[in-house]
Order: sequence, then structure tokens, then C-alpha cells
Amino acid sequence: MVVIAALALGAALPAWAWEDYEQGADVPTISVPAAPPSRERLPIFGLMADVGVPDGLIGALAIRPWSWVRLNGGGGTNSISGGWRAGITFLPFTAGPSASFEYGRYQDGNANPLAKKIIGSGFDGSPLLERVGYEYMNAHLGLDFGSRRVVFFVHGGVTVIRGQIHNVDTAIRQSAPQNTTTSGTTEVVVPQEPTVKAVGSSFKLGLIVYIW
Repeated sequence: MVVIAALALGAALPAWAWEDYEQGADVPTISVPAAPPSRERLPIFGLMADVGVPDGLIGALAIRPWSWVRLNGGGGTNSISGGWRAGITFLPFTAGPSASFEYGRYQDGNANPLAKKIIGSGFDGSPLLERVGYEYMNAHLGLDFGSRRVVFFVHGGVTVIRGQIHNVDTAIRQSAPQNTTTSGTTEVVVPQEPTVKAVGSSFKLGLIVYIW
């Protein structure tokens, strides 16, 4: 195409223009700037898995609408019951330092089997552990390594946990000493199950594989 265009231009030039060219006169040239190389976009959707406290083991879908924002939502287990979690992570430099905010909730479950594994066979169980569930909010700072297909992250910070204590009246009755010489019975009634709130440190390790 370039050769054909040059021949066509030469045929269109008058004779005096060719004389100037032969005598060394300057001939105007036309330059076309090259198109800038296109940058491949970052994958948007990925699969995420992480483990930590109090999050437990979570599998989630990660969505990256922009290079500096990542959303996630999914479910998992804390070895007592099933639950879910959703959150947002800010990455001002695409990779490296990050800030995450998350909310999660675990349904009530029986924690006695887990407590028996930890404490030992001498543990007979407790009514207070028959229904254990909680909601939590994370505020984490961390480091994210990798930015395109595979991302590994380490996050840690502060967590607020809130939950209810169940079966308090049953636990009190079971722990009360039995007096066989006294007639009559003592009934313990807890009109409302107490709510507890705790603030503590938390952490988690995770991996993301972007697929599209």
C-alpha cells in the first residue's frame, strides 16, 4: 500500500516539483503517529478462600470492579455451625497495602463436640455451649501480594463480636449443689437471655484466583 501510494503521489506531482526534488529541495513529509499499545484489563471475577479467627474457613466470590477496590461475599464454617460473610477491600496501589471492612454471622450450633476435642474426654458438656452463634465485624489492615491472576493476602486488625448466651438457667441449676436433706425445690428462671459483646484482635490468611 505504501508503494502504491508513493507511485500515485509521484504521478500527481507537476514537473517543476520533480525538478526541485532532483535539485535537493526540501519535500514535505507526512507522519502518522503509531497507536499506543493497549493494556490488558485486569480480570474481574475470582474465587477466594481464607482461614482465620473469628472468620473460620470461608469460600467466597471476589469481584474487582476497579483495580483499587475488591468486593467479596460467601459462606463457610467455624467448626460449630455454618455462616456467611461479606466485605470490601481497598487497594490504593493495586497490590501491597490494603484496608478491609467485613461483616459476618454464624448461626447457632452445638459447640460441645469441639470443646470436648480441645479439653479432652473428661469434659461432659455444658448447656451454655449447646447453642453458640455470633455476628462479627472486622476492620483489618494487610498486605496483598500479586495483582493479576493470583493474589495471596495477610490481613489483621480488630474485630467486634456480638452474641447471646443461651440456657443460662439450666447451667445454674446443674451447677447448684444438691442438698438431699432439705425439702422443696429451687427454680431458677432467666427472663431474658443475656447478650455479650467483645472486642479483640483477629487475623486471616487467604488466596484469590481470578478466572475471568
